[in-house]
Amino acid sequence: MAQADHSANNKDDFIEKLVAVNRVAKVVKGGRQFGFTALTVVGDGNGTIGFGYGKAKEVPLAIQKAMDKARKNMKPVPLKGDTLQHAITGIHGAANVYMQPASDGTGIIAGGAMRAVFEAVGVKNVLAKINGTRNPVNVVRATINGLSSMSSPEYVAAKRGKKIEEIIG
Repeated sequence: MAQADHSANNKDDFIEKLVAVNRVAKVVKGGRQFGFTALTVVGDGNGTIGFGYGKAKEVPLAIQKAMDKARKNMKPVPLKGDTLQHAITGIHGAANVYMQPASDGTGIIAGGAMRAVFEAVGVKNVLAKINGTRNPVNVVRATINGLSSMSSPEYVAAKRGKKIEEIIG
């Protein structure tokens, strides 16, 4: 499994990250047929994130399919400046990720596929830890699940019937 982080800005000003490229094999009567899978993350750097998983016989086609899927599957994330609103946990399969907000100047303290997600979504200060499997697909899904489940102060205040100032502090 090749782990590479490539970033590029396309015409839509999205931040595109290639998280992983994997060679897979299908065993048939005459031998093995090889293919490739690509996992990509696309974000606008301002609170929107999507991921895509593409499969093809050639690497560039797999990457292109993954980028297209990621652009179609984008979700908004409520950020607090350049960090998270509150500490959150995301789970997908055996991947369990813990993320918490950090003060200015901390940077992205996260490993593996989580770093690409944070860079694409626009988070600049965060502390994060992966527990369980470090499979890039499950880690990306768990991270996005956690970020999507994060609540904004406006939502919490409305749900509790209080003012935003009471929620924030």
